[in-house]
Amino acid sequence: MDIRELAVPRAWRITPQQHSDRRGSFFELHRYSRAAEETGRPFPVAQVNFSSSRRGTLRGIHGTVTPPGQAKVVTCVRGAVLDVVVDTRIGSPTFGQWDMTRLDAESGAAVYLSEGLGHGFLALTDDACVCYLCSSEFVPGSQVDINALDPDLDIGWGLTEAPLMSDKDAAAMSLAEAAAAGLLPMYEECLALEANLRGSG
Repeated sequence: MDIRELAVPRAWRITPQQHSDRRGSFFELHRYSRAAEETGRPFPVAQVNFSSSRRGTLRGIHGTVTPPGQAKVVTCVRGAVLDVVVDTRIGSPTFGQWDMTRLDAESGAAVYLSEGLGHGFLALTDDACVCYLCSSEFVPGSQVDINALDPDLDIGWGLTEAPLMSDKDAAAMSLAEAAAAGLLPMYEECLALEANLRGSG
């Protein structure tokens, strides 16, 4: 397994080593000790989610207020998606920066993002299924939504037609509006949370 940090600090691309034979293939997506060693923090799995999306569906950008925060390992188990991580941490040197990774079932690649980062994806195939390993359970009212089409973010989705979005995502605030409303996590709080996790791991 190869783990490399993305352009957005505290987010990583995980590329598994696949073992194939006449039966098919096998790979390891997450190992607690290896992830902790490579990222400097433990990642316990408290909740597992799946979403299924039609081609052209755009989900996100979704984040969580910190605290409580929620780290994620995201992978595509069927089909393919363009996965995006956005730095939504107020005070971060890379605030507003994003990085994109193609995730597909064939490669098994995944993205690991820490607390305070926003996440979204565009489904490239019909019935694209995405799996999320979450470090904490979902807390109602803790989600922060940023419009994935925010012109200031200027995410390179490569759209040729209007994407399929939920009403909530389509009406979501811009990054600047969310910052002005005091909804975004603070960079220093996110770093302190990770430091506490390292101490307890």
